[in-house]
Amino acid sequence: MLFAVLSIFLGAALSPLVVRVSRQAAGWILGLLPLGVFVFFARQVPTVAHGETVRQSFEWLPSLNIPLSFYLDGLSLLFALLVTGIGTLIVVYAGGYLAHHEQLGRFYVQLLSFMGAMLGLVLADNIYVFFIFFELTSLTSYLLIGFYHTEEESRVAARKALVVTGGGGLALLGGLLLLGQVTGTMEFSEMLSMGAAVQSHPYYLAIFVLVCAGAFTKSAQFPFHFWLPAAMAGPTPVSAYLHSATMVKAGVFLLARLSPVLGGTAVWEGTLGIVGGFTMLMSAWLALRYTDLKQILAYTTVMVLGLLTMLLGVGGEEAITAMVTFTVVHALYKGGLFMMAGSIDHETGTRNVRELGGLRNAMPWTMAGAVATGLSMAGIPPLFGFIGKEMTYEAALHADSFGILLLGVSVLANVALVASGLVVGLKPFIGEQKGAFTREPHEAPVSMWLGPLVLGALGLTFGVYPALIDHSLLQSAQTGILQESHELHLALWHGFSPALMASLVTFALGFTVYATWESIQESGVMAGLGTAFGHGPGRVFERGLYGLARFSEGITVLFQNGRFRWYLFAIFTSVIVLVGGGLVEAQVGWPEFDGDVAYYEAALAGLIMLSTFVAVRTTGRFIAILALSVGGYGVALLYLLFGAPDLAMTQFAIETLTLILLVIVIIHLPGIEEEEPLGVRLRDGAIALGCGALYTVMMSVIVSSPLDRRVSEYLAQNSYTEALGHNVVNVILVDFRGIDTMGEITVLTIAAIGVYVLMRMPRRDAHAEADDEVPAEEGAASTAE
Repeated sequence: MLFAVLSIFLGAALSPLVVRVSRQAAGWILGLLPLGVFVFFARQVPTVAHGETVRQSFEWLPSLNIPLSFYLDGLSLLFALLVTGIGTLIVVYAGGYLAHHEQLGRFYVQLLSFMGAMLGLVLADNIYVFFIFFELTSLTSYLLIGFYHTEEESRVAARKALVVTGGGGLALLGGLLLLGQVTGTMEFSEMLSMGAAVQSHPYYLAIFVLVCAGAFTKSAQFPFHFWLPAAMAGPTPVSAYLHSATMVKAGVFLLARLSPVLGGTAVWEGTLGIVGGFTMLMSAWLALRYTDLKQILAYTTVMVLGLLTMLLGVGGEEAITAMVTFTVVHALYKGGLFMMAGSIDHETGTRNVRELGGLRNAMPWTMAGAVATGLSMAGIPPLFGFIGKEMTYEAALHADSFGILLLGVSVLANVALVASGLVVGLKPFIGEQKGAFTREPHEAPVSMWLGPLVLGALGLTFGVYPALIDHSLLQSAQTGILQESHELHLALWHGFSPALMASLVTFALGFTVYATWESIQESGVMAGLGTAFGHGPGRVFERGLYGLARFSEGITVLFQNGRFRWYLFAIFTSVIVLVGGGLVEAQVGWPEFDGDVAYYEAALAGLIMLSTFVAVRTTGRFIAILALSVGGYGVALLYLLFGAPDLAMTQFAIETLTLILLVIVIIHLPGIEEEEPLGVRLRDGAIALGCGALYTVMMSVIVSSPLDRRVSEYLAQNSYTEALGHNVVNVILVDFRGIDTMGEITVLTIAAIGVYVLMRMPRRDAHAEADDEVPAEEGAASTAE
C-alpha cells in the first residue's frame, strides 16, 4: 500500500516530463499509473471479501512513536477503488480537455498529488498520517480550484475552500488527539473495538463536536456547503474528480470510519440525521434554481453528501447498506455527468441549459454517456441509481425512530434529484438546436467521451447485475463500518413493496417538476430559497473575512505605526499591568531589607541614579549616551563587588561596545531641541517609575527567596563529564546552550554588519539634493546634451 501511494506522488513529479515528451498522449500515458494501482487494489477484493483485513506498518518517526501505517478493510478498499478507478478516467479526460493549455504539466502535478493525498487518506491507519493526508487534500484542492489563478473568481473560490476545509481540519486534529488520549492508541484499527469506552468517557461530546467540525466542513454540510458550488471555478476535470470520488467524500469517509467508535448514541443519530437531512433537502431544491450545468451538479452533490451523512446517523444494517450503495451510485453518475458538462462547454462554448438543445446528432457518444448517467442520477430503472434510491427508502422505512419523517424528506429530495437528472442528462440533447453556440457543435475527442460512456455503462451493468459487486465489494464495505458481517444481496426487482410505491410517487412528482422546471425556477419561492441558502452563508463568510481583514488592518495601524516611543509604551505598560497585576493578586508586597549598606555601595548607587537623571534631563544625545554608560559601568562594579566577576566583565564589554556603536550612529543626528509637553513627560515618568518599582520588587523577592540549587548542582556535576570543561559558565554558554549562544552571536554579527554598512553609505550633499529637484524634462535635456 505504501508503494501504491508513493507511486502516485512519483508520477506527479514526473508528469511535466511526460507532458513535454508526449503532449498529445500525456493523458493516456499518465492514466496507466492510476490504472495500475486500481488493478492492484482490485486484486485485493477476494481477500477482503472473505473478511480479512490487511495492515502494513513502517517505521517513520520512532522518537515520536509515529509509524507509517496503512489499513485495508472493506471500507478503505471501496474508496481506494473509486479514487484510482475514476481517477484513471479523469487523468485521460484532462489530457483532452486541457490539451492546448500551456500549464498542462503543472495541472497533472497537482491532480496526481491530489489523488495520492486522497488515496493515503483512505488507507491511513495512524491518526497523524491520516491528518497529514487530510490536510494535504485541502492544500492540493486549493491549487486545483485556483488553477486559473489569473481570474479573480478562481482565486476567491480557492481561498474559500481552503479556509473552510482547512479550519475544519484544525478542529479535527483536536478531536483526533483527544480520541487517541481516551483510547490509548493512535491506530484506527485498534480503536474500532473501543466504542463503549469512548462513548462513556467525559471527553466524548468534545471529540464528537470536533470530529463533526472536520467532517462537515470537508463534506460541505450546512452551513458550510457554500464553498462547494463556488469551487466550480476550477477546471472541469477537477470538479468531476472532486465531486465523484475524492475530497468531498473525505468527511463522509471519516464519519464512516469512526462510526463504530462514536456512532449509535443519541447525539450522533440526532446531529447527523438533522444536519444531513436538512442539507439533503435544501440542496436538492437549490439545484433547480440554476441553469449552469456545473452549478446544478454541484448542488446535487451536496444533496447526496447530506443523504450519506443522514444514513450514517440513522445507522443499522439497512441504512449502512444504502450508504455504501449510494456512494458507488453517486460516484458513477456524478463523474460521468461532470465530464459530459465539460465536453459540452468545450465543444459549444456554453454550459447554460437554456441555451442548449438538439446536440444528439452532433455529440452522439457524449449523449450516450450523459443519458445513462443522467437517468441513473434520476433513479430510473434498470440503472444502478434506481437500486440506490430503493435502498434509501428501505433504510427510512426500517429506521427505529422518525422513519416516516426520513421517508418524507428522502422522497422530497429525490423528486428534485429526478428533475435535475433529466435537466442535466437529457435536456441538452433533445429538442431543437437553439443556435446560441459560440462554437460549431461537434463530438469531443475520444479521451473526453470515454469517461462518461464507461461510467454510464457501469451504472447500467451494476443495475442489471448488482451481484457483480454486492457481495464482493459492498458487503465488505458494510462490514468495515458496522464491524459485523451481514448478508447483502441487491436486486433490481424487490416486488411490490412500500419502497417501490415511494419510488413511483417520486417518479410522478419528479417528471412533473421537470416538465415545469422553467416556471418553477423563475418563481419567487425559488428566488427566496436561493437568496437564503444559496448565497446567504457564502455572503456571511465573505463579510466575516472582510471584517476580519479590516480589524487586522486597524490593529496593525494601532500597534505597528512606526513610532519607537509607542512600541516602548505598549511593552512597558503591558508588563506593568500583567506582571504587576499578578504580583498584586498573589499579594506579594515590598520585601523587608535587613542588610547593611557600605559607603562605597551607597556611593555607586548614588552615581547610577545621578547618571540616570542626567540622561533624562540633557538635550544632547552624546551626553545622554555617556550618562547611560556611566550607569552601566556602575552596575558592572556592583556585580564585581558582590562576587560575579564574569558577569561584571561581560557588562563592561557590552557597555563599551554599545557606547562605541551608539556614538558612531547618533553623532550624525541633531540634538534634542524640543521638549515634550508636560502631560507626556508625566506619563512617561509614571511608566518609568512603575517599571523600576516592579523590577525592584521582583528582584528583591527573588533574592530573598531560598535558592534552588538543583540546576547549578547539575551543571557543576556534568560540566566536565559531559563537555570536558572546568569553567561552568563557559560550558553553559558553549555546550549546554550552545545553539542559543550561536544565535546571539549571529544577531550581534548581523547588527554590526548593518552598522558598518550604514557608516559606509555615501552622504547626500547639497549638490545631489539640488539635482533631485531638477524637473524631469530639464534633466532629460541635459543628459541628451
